[in-house]
Amino acid sequence: MTAAALRLTGRPAGRRSSYFVALFIAVAVLSLFGLVMVLSASAANALRFEGSSWYYFRQQLAWLGIGTTAMVVAMRVDYRFWRRLTKPIMLTALALLTLVLKSRFGITVNGSTRWFGWGPVRLQPSEIAKIALILHCSDLLARRSNWRAGLVLSPVLASFGLVAVLLMLEPNLGTTIICAAIVLALLWSAGAPLKAFAGVAGTAATLTAILAVAEPYRMRRLVAFTDVWANRSDSGYQTVQSLIAVSNGGITGVGLGASRGKWGYLPYAHTDFIFSIIAEELGLIGSLSVIFLFLLIGVLGFAAASHAPDDFGHYVAIGITTWLLVQAFMNISVTLGLIPVTGVPLPFLSFGGSSLVVTMGAFGILLNIARQAR
Repeated sequence: MTAAALRLTGRPAGRRSSYFVALFIAVAVLSLFGLVMVLSASAANALRFEGSSWYYFRQQLAWLGIGTTAMVVAMRVDYRFWRRLTKPIMLTALALLTLVLKSRFGITVNGSTRWFGWGPVRLQPSEIAKIALILHCSDLLARRSNWRAGLVLSPVLASFGLVAVLLMLEPNLGTTIICAAIVLALLWSAGAPLKAFAGVAGTAATLTAILAVAEPYRMRRLVAFTDVWANRSDSGYQTVQSLIAVSNGGITGVGLGASRGKWGYLPYAHTDFIFSIIAEELGLIGSLSVIFLFLLIGVLGFAAASHAPDDFGHYVAIGITTWLLVQAFMNISVTLGLIPVTGVPLPFLSFGGSSLVVTMGAFGILLNIARQAR
């Protein structure tokens, strides 16, 4: 035991908080379960289009290995280390968001230019932008001195504004909403004046509504959302097929691997709509278990934030926890037809490389904060 360790954590070196252990178990269960469900949800299409039922599983296994490494490294690095790099990380994220819009760099899929690509490897800058925004805004809020002078609110909103504009140019409304929720949660936890908070929330809601109808494809999604069954053969097809899969599951499900929706009926079954396959194969019991794990992460994450050693750790934990909860809520709500299709993956469960790696890396930072909880 060293004096430095005691000053840093307030407890003997090597002793881990209960928050850390519970969070680590929750993410391990979700990640391993996600690996199983990716295999189940993707096997049919992988065999049909790639010649092997294991095609997507092998990729996800590789990404999970990289993500686990990123999480372990971030977990072992003191979270205060990242505070010295908040500006370079933010500038890098903005640069990547700008470069991906250039046709010579970015890859366009379904009308959105969100990825860099090198063969089978793809990088989504918007995932990096989430953690960059959290670290940068947390640093700004930890330095706050006078709310009235606008010394904190203005740079926080300016940072979010830059990220939001670049995200909407892709376009990527789903991630923009997640980033807005993160910033609002940080401002709320920092004790921003209610008037300023209400103004920001109102502006964000208004802009979201405008942007939601500005693009024809988003307007089609909104129209389909009002009556998905009337549009079940075109714009409401995904939602209808998702609801059918969920309803087929009942209480206990049709059995692991026995989904019918994944056999070409439900698009993106192993990515954005993997929760539908979980509900079909494992039923209400499996679905509620997944929701419980995310709620557990939320409770533990906010508890770790409230016991963080300093303000920076407090805000970073709030930001990461909000990110995971809001994204999970949006994804699950889409599969249940509660909100229009947004195109955001389910954290730790959906197939995807950059999303899984960055999310697990960010979770490693949360684990480090939980490890030092007072």
